Amino acid sequence: MTEIEIIEDATDDEIAVWLCGRIEAALSRSPEPVAITVPGGSTPFPILSALASTSLDWRRMTVWPGDDRLVPEDHPASNTGKIRRLLEPVGAEVVTLTTMEEVPHFALAWLGMGGDGHIASLFPNTDPRADDPQRVRRLTPDPLPPEAPFDRITLTIPALLDSEELLFVIRGTEKRSVFETAARGEHDLPVTRLLREARQKVTCFT
Repeated sequence: MTEIEIIEDATDDEIAVWLCGRIEAALSRSPEPVAITVPGGSTPFPILSALASTSLDWRRMTVWPGDDRLVPEDHPASNTGKIRRLLEPVGAEVVTLTTMEEVPHFALAWLGMGGDGHIASLFPNTDPRADDPQRVRRLTPDPLPPEAPFDRITLTIPALLDSEELLFVIRGTEKRSVFETAARGEHDLPVTRLLREARQKVTCFT
């Protein structure tokens, strides 16, 4: 397990500035387009909105949702639709996840985490594995979250680990406790399985 840097009490704007710096560094290392993956849910979008207002060369950016609900992109529960409406106007390419997609190496994989330790849509009942031969899976959380009772499509642990660095944004004391326990390897939740195999830099904003 790699060392994890925890940065406490960061504002959305501060996280956006950090992200901007990391992405600019990735863009400067190569003339090729840069791919990142970002989470859905309520926490990321104020940060993404602040990031969208920066001077990043979005035309060289490919943005992958880490997961999505299997609903049309104009549905309120669609992560992809929200990301597309926010980042396509500034020039980014936003990918629609399908099981046929060829997943790239990510400059940065940004993840959230649920109180049950799930990451992307890798819930405990789905038994996500670091040696999963697939990079994208369709699956059904059990129990289905009442606020989003839909089947999912998600990047797998190997796809998320195929990245230069990992970022978490964890809000709330309960989730932070789950994350810190995972970082110590004290349970076998999906987030623990990911961190156990991580060899790249991991940063967690709280």
